[in-house]
Amino acid sequence: MPTTTLHRLAAVPTPLEANAHPTLAPYTSAHIAHTPALLAQLSAQLAAGAAGLDASAEFPHSNFATLQQHGLVGLLAPTALGGSAATLTTARRVIAAVAKGEPATALVLTMTYLQHLALRSKDCRWPVAVREQVLRDGVQHGALINALRVEPALGSPARGGLPDTVGTATATGWTLNGHKLYTTGIAGLRWLSVWGRTDEATPRVGNFLVPRDAPGVRVVESWDHLGLRASGSHEVVFEDVHIAAEFAVDLRPPDGWSESEDLAKHYATQQAWMGVLLGSIYDAVARAAYDWLCDFLRTRSPANLGAPLASLPRVQEHVGEIAALLHSNRVLLAHAGSEVDAGRTPSPSDSGLLKYTTTNNAIRAVEIALQLSGNHGLTRHNPLERHYRDVLCGRVHTPQNDSALVAAGKSALQAANS
Repeated sequence: MPTTTLHRLAAVPTPLEANAHPTLAPYTSAHIAHTPALLAQLSAQLAAGAAGLDASAEFPHSNFATLQQHGLVGLLAPTALGGSAATLTTARRVIAAVAKGEPATALVLTMTYLQHLALRSKDCRWPVAVREQVLRDGVQHGALINALRVEPALGSPARGGLPDTVGTATATGWTLNGHKLYTTGIAGLRWLSVWGRTDEATPRVGNFLVPRDAPGVRVVESWDHLGLRASGSHEVVFEDVHIAAEFAVDLRPPDGWSESEDLAKHYATQQAWMGVLLGSIYDAVARAAYDWLCDFLRTRSPANLGAPLASLPRVQEHVGEIAALLHSNRVLLAHAGSEVDAGRTPSPSDSGLLKYTTTNNAIRAVEIALQLSGNHGLTRHNPLERHYRDVLCGRVHTPQNDSALVAAGKSALQAANS
């Protein structure tokens, strides 16, 4: 079986190109910062198809074609490679706008942003030619990338353990075998950053870069989820997948992943971005629910009341409670983004608390909306029940609630004893 090469990959069309429309002027960081109406229009456009995607659970190829038209897929890539080298504040605004329209699309885009962030870092150990290929592919073709880490036996690597996905060295590169779960966006990905180990006497652990179209990559379409249904987070099986030698992009002895000063800084940055972007997704879902609720309360006038529900003090109090939760989220997310952009990266435990607080605020906000709307909010004719199913997914992303709280508690207790 032939070995994958950079030259061959550069010529392979992405799924987006088959559905692409004529290229429009890209959104630059300046556009996003100063003309929020552009992002509001994007939210409305994506929202128009959200119910259909939820019902069908089909991957939102057309949404990513739209994002690529506006230069949003490669937004984080360095300017030298055609991107905008976007800040966290800019990325947060984009993700929030996309999520308010269709959150599964926003989740897949977030995963690509996090991978592009790592690739543009000066501490990235990937071969320069490989990482530049991935970043250029994102800019020029809207090529998506995600990390494939979770396994049936291992669970999430964030909780420790060696992966069962194994790379075997060959005369021309590597052969990969393994099984991954929850591979968000697999139907639209071009690149797979696969967490695995070598079969050497002393195993190394790290990332193998696999093109989605490599022979031996098999998707098991098992994703049938309560929320974020269009994310297409299916299983992937690797069966004797051959990749080029340079695509074993970052392999280290297991203790090489222990937190040196440089690695700790890199990890803290990644956690900060992830906390802000994931928090922004679920906050945006709650804001979409809030908008629907306010419109419902202003227009719903029961015959026995003779006035809109919005006129009732009890209703106003609960809407105010939602407003308070979303206000807290806005302040927390904006502050965290500006701190990171200013070079003041929070600790991973603080980033975990940000994710914990903002996602739980968002869930609570939608729960209150359901209480106020009653049967109207639970019917599939209205979007509120879909927003509720989507917002609940905030609990399962790393760091999960227990991990975030344990890390914060441990950090607080250590600080108290120092």
